[in-house]
Amino acid sequence: MIDSFRHQGLRRKMVEYLKVTKDISSDFVLDAMLKVPRHLFLDSSFLEFAYQDKPFPIGSDQTISSVYTVAFQTELLNIKAKDRVLEIGTGSGYQAAVLCEMGARVYSIERHLNLFRSAKRLLNSLNYYPNLYHGDGYVGLPQEALFDKIIVTCGASEVPNSLLNQLKEGGVLVIPVGFQEQMMTSIVKLSGGQIEKKEYKNFKFVPLLRNKQ
Repeated sequence: MIDSFRHQGLRRKMVEYLKVTKDISSDFVLDAMLKVPRHLFLDSSFLEFAYQDKPFPIGSDQTISSVYTVAFQTELLNIKAKDRVLEIGTGSGYQAAVLCEMGARVYSIERHLNLFRSAKRLLNSLNYYPNLYHGDGYVGLPQEALFDKIIVTCGASEVPNSLLNQLKEGGVLVIPVGFQEQMMTSIVKLSGGQIEKKEYKNFKFVPLLRNKQ
């Protein structure tokens, strides 16, 4: 797998675009996205477009999110090194790679077996070793809870209580909520089971489905 000087240059332009045009201010996020070779997570037919701010199909009616969506969600998480992070929807593995690059301990669930297998092969070949699971992301990973952060990379009609229950007090859940389009939602879990919720701009994701079949 080749990460050429051209690809590296395109990543630098991508990061500059995110910083200047899209107001992503976290150097921690930008540095991680500068290091992860996004083009390797796409089908070869999309290589020339890998660093454009667009989603692309990855098979099984799923997509890799646009670079801005990845950056925005990741910035909302406010990752700290060694955070235990649950990702719902591994997809291509790109988001998991960014989180690993930031020093998080990543647990990621993918419902499509072919995507689970391909993501695991690719991530390991790039020396990223998140804990990957094939299963129903809607129920989370109760056996590994509690988590410092949870990120959902598919659109939910509501915030699943199953995920809130797996979030530490003081932890952050970032999830797109809605039907045709989703409002990016950041939830902080407070003491006594209370939550603090902030809603941001609309995005469009593939749906969060129940059951892995």
